[in-house]
Amino acid sequence: METRAPLFTPVLVAGCIIIMLGFAVRASFGVFQIPIAEEFGWLRAEFSFAIAIQNLAWGIGQPIFGAIAEKFGDRKAIIAGALSYAAGLVLSAYAITPGQHQLLEILVGFGIAGTGFGVILAVVGRASSAENRSLALGIATAAGSAGQVFGAPVAEILLGYAPWQTVFVIFAAVILSSLLVLPMMRAPEAASRVELEESMGEVLLKAFRDPSYMLIFLGFFSCGYQLAFITAHFPAFVTEMCGAIDPSGTLAALGVTTTSALGAISISLIGIANIVGTVTAGWLGKRYSKKYLLASIYTGRTLVAAAFIMVPMTPTTVILFSVVMGALWLATVPLTSGLVAHIYGLRYMGTLYGFVFFSHQLGSFVGVWLGGRMYDAYGSYTAVWWIGVAVGAFSAIVHLPIREQPFDRAALA
Repeated sequence: METRAPLFTPVLVAGCIIIMLGFAVRASFGVFQIPIAEEFGWLRAEFSFAIAIQNLAWGIGQPIFGAIAEKFGDRKAIIAGALSYAAGLVLSAYAITPGQHQLLEILVGFGIAGTGFGVILAVVGRASSAENRSLALGIATAAGSAGQVFGAPVAEILLGYAPWQTVFVIFAAVILSSLLVLPMMRAPEAASRVELEESMGEVLLKAFRDPSYMLIFLGFFSCGYQLAFITAHFPAFVTEMCGAIDPSGTLAALGVTTTSALGAISISLIGIANIVGTVTAGWLGKRYSKKYLLASIYTGRTLVAAAFIMVPMTPTTVILFSVVMGALWLATVPLTSGLVAHIYGLRYMGTLYGFVFFSHQLGSFVGVWLGGRMYDAYGSYTAVWWIGVAVGAFSAIVHLPIREQPFDRAALA
């Protein structure tokens, strides 16, 4: 009798814990925007630029940490990432100028790269059977959303009892605690004989010459733009646009009595909805074309973002937007990483996905930075939203020509 491979391996469980804690901290940064800006009198663009640098450093670090993991070992890459993450948070607590804060966000960005999707998903992919791989990648990605569910609200609560500097130090300790599960992070090398004979440089050169790889690279840009802009600016956006909430209303019954709290809870709602959306995307990725699923997700995001900015903003529309956008939030990640693994193999999946993720983080840099600059210039985020709508439509289109079949390694030799 044939034995089915288990879905929940020790690697998957440990990977979920590391991603969940790392993303809980990352998802909270938007909550700190107003307290930090008010304490030092910074412009909105100055804090936004710090978070933009963080996202760019994350993107630059992703292929680097992917290569470190494949050359020296997954666990060494994760340890280096956690140490960088914690150091960046602790040192940022002592930053008093925009330049200092922006420089230290490089450490935070590299830390996210070492403890985030690029390294963890590659390990999970190698430890999973072909039958379970797409769903396992979806579950690991959903763990990031689980962190997002409580990251922003916990930051909001802690800020009620302690200054933001103390909260940063607490979060640094949380990141270091994730290393306790490292003994579980052991994955076999899953690669074909041909893959094992190829060097990393040869694989990268062939991938960069493949039009499908470049289309995946270009398509991931809008995902980063939309997600980073919303994570960094949505809490402040909601706080300023919604006005006072009626204490006797439905939202008050749920404990939401201020627009600041609504902004933090909106990020949490996105995370809750995305747990379902991401796991569903992983499940669908095994059964249907990944490129068409990705095109559908980007189309859905485009329509939802356009509808949200066209209607008057109220607490109700914020909640509806958070739930619907949340269902599409990180659903692209298991499909994109699964597409890279399916086409190019598992041997250098971390590095190959890392370069694709760099495009995602270029989008993140632009979304966060442009949001702050245009807000300071025009007092509104409207133009930034419409740019997000346009790049989302672009991503939906560029996924359609991708050739979704295992890469012919001799074709471009």
